This record gives sequence, C-alpha cells and structure tokens, in this order.
Amino acid sequence: MLSEGSSQVTSPAVPIRSIERELMCPVCKELFTHPLILPCQHSVCHKCVKELLFFNLEDSLTDMGSEISLSPGSPRSGRLQSPSTEKLDRLVRSGRKRNSLTPKMTIFPCPGCGHDIDLGERGINGLFRNFTLETIVERYRQAARAATAIMCDLCKPPPQEATKSCLDCKASYCNECFKVHHPWGTPKAQHEYIGPTTNFRPKVLMCPEHESEKVNMYCEMCRRPVCHLCKLGGSHANHRVTSMSVAYKVLKEKLSKSIGFLISKEDQVRTQIRELSTIIEHAELNGVKARDEAHVQFEKLYNILDERKNTIIQTIEESKNSRVEKLRQQLEEYQGMLENSGLVGYAQEVLKETDQSCFVQTAKQLHIRIQKATESLKTFQPSASASFEPFVIEVSNEENLLKNLSFSSGMSSGAVLPGEIQTLQDKIQTLQDKCVPSSVSQLSQSEDFDMLDSKVWDAPVIDESLSRVYNEGFIHWKDPENGPPANHYIVEYKKLDTEEHLPWQTVEAYSSSKVVSDLDTNSKYSFRVKACRDSVYSSYSKEVFFHTPPAPVFNFLFDDKCGYNSERLILNENRDSVESVAGFSLLMGAERIQMGCYTCLDYIIGDTGISKGRHFWAFRIEPHSYLVKAGVASDAKLQEWLHNPRDINSPRYDQDSGHDSGSEDTIFDLSQPSTLITLGMRKLFIPKGSSPASGEQSDRVLPMPACIGVCLDYDKGKVEFYDVASMKCLYERQVDCSGTMYPTFALMGGAGIRLEEVILIKNLEYPDS
Repeated sequence: MLSEGSSQVTSPAVPIRSIERELMCPVCKELFTHPLILPCQHSVCHKCVKELLFFNLEDSLTDMGSEISLSPGSPRSGRLQSPSTEKLDRLVRSGRKRNSLTPKMTIFPCPGCGHDIDLGERGINGLFRNFTLETIVERYRQAARAATAIMCDLCKPPPQEATKSCLDCKASYCNECFKVHHPWGTPKAQHEYIGPTTNFRPKVLMCPEHESEKVNMYCEMCRRPVCHLCKLGGSHANHRVTSMSVAYKVLKEKLSKSIGFLISKEDQVRTQIRELSTIIEHAELNGVKARDEAHVQFEKLYNILDERKNTIIQTIEESKNSRVEKLRQQLEEYQGMLENSGLVGYAQEVLKETDQSCFVQTAKQLHIRIQKATESLKTFQPSASASFEPFVIEVSNEENLLKNLSFSSGMSSGAVLPGEIQTLQDKIQTLQDKCVPSSVSQLSQSEDFDMLDSKVWDAPVIDESLSRVYNEGFIHWKDPENGPPANHYIVEYKKLDTEEHLPWQTVEAYSSSKVVSDLDTNSKYSFRVKACRDSVYSSYSKEVFFHTPPAPVFNFLFDDKCGYNSERLILNENRDSVESVAGFSLLMGAERIQMGCYTCLDYIIGDTGISKGRHFWAFRIEPHSYLVKAGVASDAKLQEWLHNPRDINSPRYDQDSGHDSGSEDTIFDLSQPSTLITLGMRKLFIPKGSSPASGEQSDRVLPMPACIGVCLDYDKGKVEFYDVASMKCLYERQVDCSGTMYPTFALMGGAGIRLEEVILIKNLEYPDS
C-alpha cells in the first residue's frame, strides 16, 4: 500500500474535482465515508451497508418500528435510520446466530448493480475497507477546502498550521511539535510521515477472516486479497491464487494499458460527446413535438368519447321515457278495474240505464273492454320491461386497447423518448470522465494505429469447439486470415427463451476470447462477435447458441482420503482426474477367479457435500473406459460401501454373490439414499424400471455423451442426468436426501474420469513467461 505522500504517476495529474462523480456513494449520494468493497466489487459507505441491512428487516423486526425514524433535514433523508450506530452493530452481529429467532440479516441487493449480496457468517466484518478510494476522497476533500488549513493537534492555544502528519501516531504536527515528539535517536524518529491529512489508514491491509494475518495473496476466482490461512484451510482452499506482487504488477499494467487506450482515443471520445450533445438537443425538440402530437391525438379521442357519450345517453333517456309512459297507461287501466273507480265504476253506472236501445248501444263496446280486462288478469304481462341490460356498454375490449395504447410501430429507430434524455446525459458525463488534458493525449498518442479504409472487413469466426458455457460463458474466436489486426472486439449476447424480446448485451474484449459472467441458469443464449479498429467495425460473426446449466455449478475436487484406494486408483495432482488400474490385489486373488474380468468397484467421492439447495456439476468419461458408475450417495450409504468392501482377496469372498440376480431392481421405485447410472464402452445405460418401455434393452442403452451433467435438487429429493452439449435431461429419479449428499463415482477395470473445469474470470492476464 502506498502512502499519500508517495507518488508514482508519470503523466500530468487529472484535476481532482473532475472525478467527483466517481466518489459518490450510490446510497446516500454523498462522498464516501469509510467505504467497504462488496463481493460484486462495488463500494458502499460502512454506515449505508448497515442501514441497508436494517431496512431489509423492517417487516420482520416490528418491535423496532417505533424506534426507526426519518430525518427530513438530514442529507441522508429518504432512508431509514437507526437510533444509534451501536444498535445497528448489535443487530448485525446477532443477525446470523444459529438457532436464533431473529431473521437473517446478511442478504441485501447491491445499490450499484442490483445483484443480491450475501455477506456470509461474518457479515460486515468480512468486507474489506477500500483504503484506496478513501484516500482519493480525502484528497478531494482537501482540494475542496484548500483555504481551510489543518491545524497541529499538539500545539497549545492558539494552534499552528500543521506541516506533516504521522501515520504511526495518527496525528498532525507543526514543525516545532514534530521535532519535540519525534526526537532523533528514538524509535519515533523512524515513524512514517506524510503531508497534512485528517485521514489515517492502517499501514498494512489485514485479512477480515483472520484478523491477525496480513493479506499476501490474490484469489483469482473470488477476485479479492486473501491470507495464507484462507488458502490453507479456509474458504479459498481449492481456489487458484497468485502472489500479491504478481497481482499488483499485472493489474497495474492492465489498468495502465486501458488508460493509455482511452487517452489515445480522446479525439474519438470528444466526437462522440458532440454527437451525443446533438442527439440530446434533437431529443428535447422531438420530445416536445411528440408531446404536442400526443395531446392532439388524445383530444381526438376525448371528442369521439364525448360524442358517443351524448348519443348513448340520449338513446337511454328516450327508451326510459317511452317505457315509463307505457307502464303508466297500463297502471291506469288496472286501477280502473277497481270497484267504484274507472272502468268498473263506469260499467256500474251503465247497468242503471233502463232504456233498452240506449243500453244495448253502449253495453256492447263496454262488454268488449270488460272482457279484455278479464283476460289481462289471467295473463298478466307488463307493457314494458324495467331492465336496461341491453343498454349496458361493454368496454372491456376498449379498456384493453386503451391500456395498451402505445406508439406506432413505424416510429423511427433513431427517435429518443424524453425519459431517455437523462440516460444520454449520464453517458456524456461518462465520456467526459474519460477525457484528459490535451497535453497528456499528445504525449501518449500511439504511432502504431494504421489508417483503415471505411469499408467493413470480414467478421471473426467463433470457435465452437473451444467455446463453452458452464459456471460462466467462455467464447473463443478467430480473426479472418486476410483481415487487418483489430484494436478490440465487441462480444454481444442475449437470452432467447423468453416471451419478451430482449436487447443484445455487450462486453468489450482485447484478446481472442472473453469470459461472460452473470448468465441466468437453465436459459438459452445467443452469442456473436465483431472486430473494431480505429472506429471501423467488421460485420457480425455467425451466431452460436449455448444452453446454461439447470442450476448453479457446484465446484469440488476428488477426495484423496475418504475411501480412496491408492492401489487401484491414480489421482492427478490437481485432484480433478482419476484413473483406475487392476492393481496387485487382483493378481494375488487370481487363483480364486474363474472368469477373466474385474469383480469389484473402487469408489471415489467429492471432497464437498451438499445439505441444501439445487446444484449442478459435469464430468467426462475417457473413451477407453470399461465401466464407470456416477451419481450421488448419502454419507450413511457411503459409510456402508466404503467400510464393507467386497475384496476378492478375502477368504469369505463368494464368487456367486447374487449381484446380477435382479434384486436391486425390485425396489427401484422406492426412494433410496443413492442413485448411480452406469457408463462404459461408449454407452450410457438407463437403470431398469425407469420408464414403462425400459424393459427393452435398446431403449435403455444410449450413446455416451462427451460430457455428462448431474443436477441434484436436495430440497425436492430429485437427481437428474444431462447431456451437457444440448442440456437435455436423459434420466431422473427421486433420491432420499436425509443426510449430506456427496458426488459419487465408482470405477471397474481400465477407466478414467475427468471433472469439467470451472471457467475462471480472466481479470488477470499472465505473460507467457
């Protein structure tokens, strides 16, 4: 670690104020305070990490709800704050206690990339403090308050301005006080001092897991510094590590080359900044026009709706009036049927007429009306319906149309929505951050960049034999034979098996291969590559397709201790490949064998067990292998197999053991604590009883895939076997996961197994030497 006073920068320094955007915490939007490095390599303030954990437990810790308050006047307002830092520390420390009723508090989404961060058993204590970023922030603060001097901590009032700070004493001194407290000839005279500062950091970076150990190695898989105890028996025991000096040299050279490349491309960056500025102007103008046009279109819709509304309401009103009028007339007729009223009353008066001719003249028509009234009593029917169901407007289709109302498909691909303007402005800021003073650009311009014609040259060719997808994606390509050398490459990939159309994602590469991270499990991806030289791009390569494993990759090595038979098994130094041989014991027992074949299995297991979750691993069988069994087994079943071997040297060995009697298949449908499939002689054998048609031998024998995958779902108690090339499931069955499950292999005769190599993220590039 370099002190603040040292400097190894050979190029002119970039003004410290120009990098303010890089020094802001993504949570509190303030300058970093004691930043911590998350596993995803983003940095967050120490206090912000605590508050994120506390915020995620708001629903669980309801009894703490009254103690949590928002401070509108604070610059950190908008986020939940605890009553005290001590309370947060207490909660974080107790978040992962075993058998505790308190929910786990070590998982939260990274505010920078959104990925879930699991801090593990140690919680915040397992994170490194970003001292480099902290030092840069302190230099920024000093530049911002250049007029405010740092005062001596030891002077009597009034204090003098400090001239240096001691990293060992963690105090600032004026010249006189420094001489008094650091006299010549004493140990304090050997203290390291720098310019005046208020930020004191440890002189040596210590391991957060082993607090008394210095970090002296770099784990390439986890991309973080580790100590020798982490490598010997900690969480990095099986990881590839390199010395800190090599990592420092390689990363520094890589960063210097990247900075040099950006410096050499300053003219291109400035051109792109001007283009983006023009696009922003056009976007703002076109956004205003689009907004006005949207107002016009919606006004048209409003007018149409108002017109239809008036028409329909008028129709309903007319129907209502007509029906009510008919019903009122019918009501009056029925009221006339009552005694002494209406029709009945009139008929009673007619009956009082004594003149026969006059009575007949009036009574005929009256009798017809009385008959009609009598009939209406027998078949009562209202003259109009009270229901207005036919007038109910069905607008579900129209609602869906309005909800899905969007822009026409004919919109220009270059059009920019107003909501995207901020994104463009951020992009311009990023490009401006890449710019450096022109003097630096002139000093660092490379003379090796040749001018190219504007035409596009042939595309690279992706080598599918070297490319693969396992825990990460590894894409390898070749340049066209007659094409010019490229400065860099653009690798694009996208997920295919989704209903929505996803855009291409891009990553840059500066060699002929690239590791693509953060791929979703159980998904199909398309990959393509194009080359670039001096802003001239080639065409895209032909797309290639890969399917990711159905579950996260489980990384393990062969166990060279538990049950390992060194006489008949040969394990390589990396413990990722094993080969079986006949061994001396078989020769000694030859007189007891009546047939020329191997008669026992030699087991070997993974050095890591599974007790929860869903995991996937893959392996390859050597083509010459005679017989191999592969799958999973519980710790109890392995104890039975490994501690009760069937050795042909034993005097109790029985050649006719009933092993092929079919007894194993009679209980196949029951959930067993182990499942192994048989492979050998370039064939894969599906166990008996696995399907209705499995009685036929032809249905049970498949060509052996080049790479076989195993997926164990511990929680559901199911194991699956895959052809890794196509990620097609060949066979599955239930398995009893009552204990710890281990990847299990058994070999007989000449056979070999090689575990699929985990793809490492190439953040370090080593020279050929």
